[in-house]
Amino acid sequence: QVHLVESGGGLVQAGGSLRLSCAASARAFAGYAMSWFRQAPGKEREFVGVVNWDGASTLYAESAKGRFDISRDNAKNTVDLQMNSLKPADTAVYFCAAGAYSDYKWPERLVYWGQGTQVIVSS
Repeated sequence: QVHLVESGGGLVQAGGSLRLSCAASARAFAGYAMSWFRQAPGKEREFVGVVNWDGASTLYAESAKGRFDISRDNAKNTVDLQMNSLKPADTAVYFCAAGAYSDYKWPERLVYWGQGTQVIVSS
């Protein structure tokens, strides 16, 4: 069992940066790829990016490419989402999830989910 807790959300002006963190409760975290998703009010959940188990491979949604960066520290059981050049369209609740690398395509297969952290980008 892996318990995930996101943090770092908040209010930021457009063009600013935020760094979200996802902390895992168990060392089993190191065996999972970690995905980030987001959900804006009234919209479906959207994939943001994924990092494989050792941090060597990442994949990003088009909306995140060039602006967002995912990194992980398996010694600390954490995965971070660095978000730069934020836009009002990035406003959403951001979730981290653990599972297989390719399971970002089928989120229902992801094994563990955090409760989310709210990001609000003002114009």
